[in-house]
Amino acid sequence: MDLDRDTVTRQLVDDLSYSNRDVFDTDVIEAAVTGAWDLLAPPSTISTYLPILVARQAREQLMATAQAEGRIAKKVPELLFVCVQNAGRSQMAAALAEHLSARRVHVRSAGSAPTGEIHPVVVEVLRERGIALGTAYPKPLTDSVVRAADVIITMGCGDSCPYFPGKRYEDWEVADPAGQSIEVVREIRDDIQARVTALLRSVLH
Repeated sequence: MDLDRDTVTRQLVDDLSYSNRDVFDTDVIEAAVTGAWDLLAPPSTISTYLPILVARQAREQLMATAQAEGRIAKKVPELLFVCVQNAGRSQMAAALAEHLSARRVHVRSAGSAPTGEIHPVVVEVLRERGIALGTAYPKPLTDSVVRAADVIITMGCGDSCPYFPGKRYEDWEVADPAGQSIEVVREIRDDIQARVTALLRSVLH
C-alpha cells in the first residue's frame, strides 16, 4: 500500500513537536522530517518501514542540531565515525563502539557520499559478534552532526569532512570492505575493534 506522504509527515511532525516543544519551533521540526523523507524515500524498498526510518533520522538530526547549538546538554561523550559511503567501515566502527561502551558514549556515523544500503558482508561479520545492525542505513554527513561530536574519526573520506576548531579528529587507515571476501572483512572488523577499544579507553578514562 502506498504511503500518503502528507499524512505521515503531519503525524511525525506532531509527534516530534511534542517531544521537542521546548527546543525547536514547528517549522524547524517540519524541515527535519521533510529532509529525512527526501533522503530515505528514493532508496527505500519496503515502504512499510519508511515512517520509522524517517522519524529516527529526523530525531537524530534534531538532537545533533540541539547539541551543536547548546540547546541541550550532552550526557555522555559524542563520537562520530565517517567514511565515504557510510556502508562499511564507519558503520562497523559505530556499531562496535556502541556495543563495547555499554552506552557510556553516544555514537553516530555518516558518509561524505552515502550509498543506498550497508554491505551485506558487514552485517554478517557484525552478527558473528552478536551485533545486529537492524534498521541501520547510510546517512549523509552534515555540519550539525560534526559540530555535535566531541571526537570525529575519519576513514578514507579525505578533505570532505568539515573542520571545526576545538574538536578531536583522528584519521584511521582502515581497508575498505567493499567487494572483499568475508575472511578479509573479518580482519577489517577486528582491526576496527582494536582501534575502537583504544579510543574508548582514552575517552572514558
